[in-house]
Amino acid sequence: MDLRHFRYFVTVADAGGVSRAAQRLRMTQPALSRQIRDLERELGVRLFDRLGRRIVLTAEGEDLLSRCRDLLGGVESLAARAEALRGGESGVLRVGATPQTLESVFAAFLTRYRRRRPGVEVHLTEDGGPVLLHRLESGQVHLAVTAPGGASLSGRLLFPARVLVVAPASHRLARRRTVDVADLAGERLLVLRRDFGSRQWFDAACQVAHVRPQIVLESAAPHTLVALAAAGHGLALVPSNLRFPRAGLRLVPVVQDGKSLGGWIAVQWDPRRFLPAYAQDFVADIAAYTRRFYPGREFERSAPPLPRPPGWESTAPAQ
Repeated sequence: MDLRHFRYFVTVADAGGVSRAAQRLRMTQPALSRQIRDLERELGVRLFDRLGRRIVLTAEGEDLLSRCRDLLGGVESLAARAEALRGGESGVLRVGATPQTLESVFAAFLTRYRRRRPGVEVHLTEDGGPVLLHRLESGQVHLAVTAPGGASLSGRLLFPARVLVVAPASHRLARRRTVDVADLAGERLLVLRRDFGSRQWFDAACQVAHVRPQIVLESAAPHTLVALAAAGHGLALVPSNLRFPRAGLRLVPVVQDGKSLGGWIAVQWDPRRFLPAYAQDFVADIAAYTRRFYPGREFERSAPPLPRPPGWESTAPAQ
């Protein structure tokens, strides 16, 4: 069997369709459809059901998809291991992060990193935290920089991320050192989508406090929320690992019963997969960088410290 067929199969499943997968693979749609049919014929099972112009995985396809991921991951690990054994200092490193971390940390960090390690080509993937963890577990990225995931992952803590209220300077809550979740009842709120970690922290806090938030907009773009808040259309709830315009705005940490609302950002990897030496160097480098520079550190004095999740090594400065 040709490994390319398995890569094509996984790409079609991840893309949700042959057309989008063909674009990613830079091949024509008929050619990709033919390769999938050849794989189905060779395996003797149908991988996809065709429903009009849509395709969905069959039960057999779902079963074989995870095994194909393991197979391709093993091949990739073998190649990376061989490169490491040759003592190579070059390779491709796939790293996923949220848009706010890419802006506030990676933009400056990668400039320094590339000067020190010019042989490593870093490919970035932007997504929400839960999706990034899925990409990590499925082998689509080597590293994910987001809130700590499940017990199957390993990682190092980098810095705390707080939920902040962004308000016009004239708003009644703008002069407070902190804002309790209960104080947001009745306010027009501009929030991130549910696949962002900061939104999940806020939703959980509202449930505990029995607060029904008045959400007027959900967005995948934090700066859109900040811009609307600056224009007086509501209060934006965004994480502290974001670059903010300061003119006319106030940024206030959110608390619940006197405890800060938020979590830690970590660089994570899947211990079941081989991590190349240059990926391990990347982990050490970004940990060293965020010891000195991380977004939101100015709020450490105005709000209670965020507890570190148990069992995670921390490289961040003590709060």
